[in-house]
Amino acid sequence: MADETGLFVYGLVPADVEATPDAAGVGDPPGEVTVIRHGDIAALVSAVPLDAPLGRSADLRAYQDLLDGTAAVAPVLPVRFGTVVTGTDAVLDLLRPHHDRFAAALAEFEGRVQYVVHGRFDERALLRGILDENPAAARLAEQVRGRAEAATREPRIRLGELISQAVELRREAENRTLLDASAEFVVSTQLRPPSHEMDAAHVALLVDTDREAALVDALEEYAQDRRGLLRLRLLGPLAPYDFVAAHQLAG
Repeated sequence: MADETGLFVYGLVPADVEATPDAAGVGDPPGEVTVIRHGDIAALVSAVPLDAPLGRSADLRAYQDLLDGTAAVAPVLPVRFGTVVTGTDAVLDLLRPHHDRFAAALAEFEGRVQYVVHGRFDERALLRGILDENPAAARLAEQVRGRAEAATREPRIRLGELISQAVELRREAENRTLLDASAEFVVSTQLRPPSHEMDAAHVALLVDTDREAALVDALEEYAQDRRGLLRLRLLGPLAPYDFVAAHQLAG
């Protein structure tokens, strides 16, 4: 059983897409990426041992690199990371019954890519602003300053609650500001949950490739306006990971 292999499925593409000779898949050593076609659609796959663990950071990078590189030249529907099937027939079983729906989804993503904007508050600047605007929080901060934690437990808890509420409100406002700044350049948006308590904004943006430069310019202006309050990170162009859920791909 140890030498039995399956197929790791990366994503779905139009049937005319070819795997480049240098395309590397998951695994150690990396598997050769091939294409399995049915009608107007196809799946990007590579062979993997069925008993191989596929959770290394190198595997995730290989998965993302393949999909993001594909998205630069053709529409692609990412399949959830870690999807392994038993062989070609199992891949065709995925493609056949949903052919028309997947083909329509690929047409929807033609000429479009995803960007992710991740902003994180500068903690000192944020807390200073909260205390300046919230007299109750400022009073509590003064009560606990320089005093032992055991003697100030209740005010510390209340101060933490007020700060947490204020951060949440500012995060909601920052996401709205970001969405407003990018609205005229994007096709669709998806809010991502915060990954850190100081996250200011976390948004996936779907953009037509002919509007990429304009979007990047708008985001650079947004970042400039928020300098000193938050640090902004822009990732992309990427495959449309956040926008394929409605198509119910395997995983």
